[in-house]
Amino acid sequence: MINFCPQCGQKVETAFHFCPVCGNKLPKEEDEEPMQLTPDASLSSLKAKVSPRSPRRLKSTSVAPLPEGKILTDQNSKQWKLGKLLNQSECGLMYEAQSASGACPQRQRYSLKLDTKDGRLYNEQIFLQRAAKKITVDKWKRMHSVPLLGIPNCVGFGLHESNYRFLVFPELGRTLQSILNDGTNLLTEKPVFQLAIRMLDSLEYIHGNEYVHGDITAENIYVNPDDLAEVTLAGYCSAFRYCPGGKHVAQREGRRTPHEGTIEFISLDGHRGAGPSRRSDLQSLGYCMVKWLCGFLPWTDELADVHKVMEQKERYKTDVVGLLRLCFGRKPAPDALHSYLQQAMALTFEEEPDYKALRKFLGKPLEMRRTSAYDSVDLKVVP
Repeated sequence: MINFCPQCGQKVETAFHFCPVCGNKLPKEEDEEPMQLTPDASLSSLKAKVSPRSPRRLKSTSVAPLPEGKILTDQNSKQWKLGKLLNQSECGLMYEAQSASGACPQRQRYSLKLDTKDGRLYNEQIFLQRAAKKITVDKWKRMHSVPLLGIPNCVGFGLHESNYRFLVFPELGRTLQSILNDGTNLLTEKPVFQLAIRMLDSLEYIHGNEYVHGDITAENIYVNPDDLAEVTLAGYCSAFRYCPGGKHVAQREGRRTPHEGTIEFISLDGHRGAGPSRRSDLQSLGYCMVKWLCGFLPWTDELADVHKVMEQKERYKTDVVGLLRLCFGRKPAPDALHSYLQQAMALTFEEEPDYKALRKFLGKPLEMRRTSAYDSVDLKVVP
């Protein structure tokens, strides 16, 4: 059973079936019926069990947009006024928003994420309530002596008209993907390594709180155009509690929907339907870095066929040199990226990553440029 009521946010005992505060029935945690696969199932046997028409992403319930100016009231009776619709994803709609009550500064801007009541946003809400409290984030920053940590601060949540669920954040900014789309879809080494170190910090925090992100992609990374040092890892619709109560889940392929997440960047664990582990996030971040630097991955043109994507990832998991040679061509690949990928791809399912070593690999090129991952990211961003 969950530890927080999704309606009022009250902490509840694991044995409770109803919230003692609001009286609502407490839903069970996701527990999908596993596919019958042996732990050492081969790629060919997995292909036989998964439909060739497997979707690129897990389908979510379609959400009808609400009109600009609509007022939504959260569980603490704070009101939020919808502004411009910014983007739409598999996990809902993202709006500009502002406070419509006297409880918040009127000039402060917010981001409001909207989905159907029973959509994937519910999983994100549970993660934020469990593992992303501001007091916990601030404590982690002090303990690790970092000035910034890209974990979103949820300042409001609620239901609207019994059909919609919404979350409210201080303004997140623009997605990294939208920034890439404005230009050539390529980045230089400096911003790539700045972003990657910031993501490693966020992932170390998330992993230390029993979760993995499960869908690392430029669509889920936000940059504030007014302060390019402010980078946020958002989009926790696929977040998975890999270590409940401190006990790592077993590697069991088929326990989740195969191919869940963004096909281009998910790890082989995600393709096989295994609950993602810490290595899954780090491997996905590695794929993202290659894509940002080169503009493509060996399987970019094969995304309509998930099995071809799996075959390519299987091939290059043990051939990092070949992966980089193919993507960079005659241009030398950064040593830092090679070292990161070698270590990330070699991780076992339950192994704890050496985050410090990974940051050190990526930090060396920044030191040579006399810059820091916590400086403004070297991006050209249109507000």
